[in-house]
Amino acid sequence: MNARTSHIVIAAGLLLGIAAGPAAAPALAAAASPVSRPAAQQPPPVGAAEAKALRAAISGLPSDDATAALVRVSGTGGVWRGSAGVHDLVSGRPADPAGRFRAGSVTKVFTAAVVLQLAGEGRIGLDRPVRHYLPDLIPATYGKVTVRQLLNHTSGLPSVDPGNGDTLEDWYEHRFDLTDPADVVRETTAHRPDFAPGTQQHYANIGYTVAGLLIERVTGDTYADQVSRRVLEPLNLKDTYFPGTDPSIRGRHNRGYQIFGTEGELRDVTVWGASDAWAAGDLISTTADLERFTRALFGGQVVRGPLLEAMFTLPDSSVREYGTGKPAAFSAGLSVMTLGGRQVWGKTGGRWGYNTAVAATRDLSRTLVYSVNATDAKGNDMNPTALDIVVAAFGAPTGG
Repeated sequence: MNARTSHIVIAAGLLLGIAAGPAAAPALAAAASPVSRPAAQQPPPVGAAEAKALRAAISGLPSDDATAALVRVSGTGGVWRGSAGVHDLVSGRPADPAGRFRAGSVTKVFTAAVVLQLAGEGRIGLDRPVRHYLPDLIPATYGKVTVRQLLNHTSGLPSVDPGNGDTLEDWYEHRFDLTDPADVVRETTAHRPDFAPGTQQHYANIGYTVAGLLIERVTGDTYADQVSRRVLEPLNLKDTYFPGTDPSIRGRHNRGYQIFGTEGELRDVTVWGASDAWAAGDLISTTADLERFTRALFGGQVVRGPLLEAMFTLPDSSVREYGTGKPAAFSAGLSVMTLGGRQVWGKTGGRWGYNTAVAATRDLSRTLVYSVNATDAKGNDMNPTALDIVVAAFGAPTGG
């Protein structure tokens, strides 16, 4: 068993990226090289061994599991920038290292940060029932669910199929459907809870759909405008935005592909609506913007004071993962795992054609941001290219 295979199972708890299907993409030339800067502005690079491992992690693209990869590593151990693969499979030109991509559930970190900002302003109480703010949407059955429990996935709200079908072809057919988040909450809360609030942890989108509606109710503004005004604009994240009902990616971006069917058809899935994910997963960004956001967040520039600790605090040790009994691994917006002997906090995301991750040690001695154009970005296992990037940046996962 090689190193990649041996690490997949233990890495998946933190890194919810996803494994490739059986078909190979066309064998086009890979382009793996650090992004250049003027010599006077060039920060110290990572060590030669790390640079070699990072280059190897993204070499050989496009492959059967990914068509492109964009990577940024920074911290006290040095800086590395790399890209590989292709912008698209038709032209075969090199992937654009500054291209935008769908960040998927990395959106949750932004949503959590805004809820925590509102808590800091006294407009939201983290331990107040959500029903206090949304009495028309949250029924008495869920009357004890608190805001904090939404953010750390201990609410007991069940995951409900949005009704777009059971197969990938069904989802593709409905890729332009629009979803109303309030309708999603009404449908969800019509079902029984998975468990009593605060007793178990179940990672799902629904808590952040409610959180987005909570932001809107408390501020009288849209969720997207509040995140833009409170986070994107102050940090000058000029390439990050919320698509709303637009299924395309504006500006520079690399195409995303998905394997369909047993014959391994590789289909362009770049244009795909994200209203079903909304405040849980609709963000579009770049690796440069997400790196800047991660450093600012961990450095206390986004959420200030004691409330920042909610993003680095797991539920009580008695709270276990729903269905498996494993230890809870999610805080408010982030998750945690031990990699290379270091505690690493971060978040992954997957939308069709794109896997994304932000990860860092608490002291920012090492940060990682990647976008991998995975050909099975919503599969059951971690994408092999993404796994190789993580191991190269932090070291092998350890612990259970």
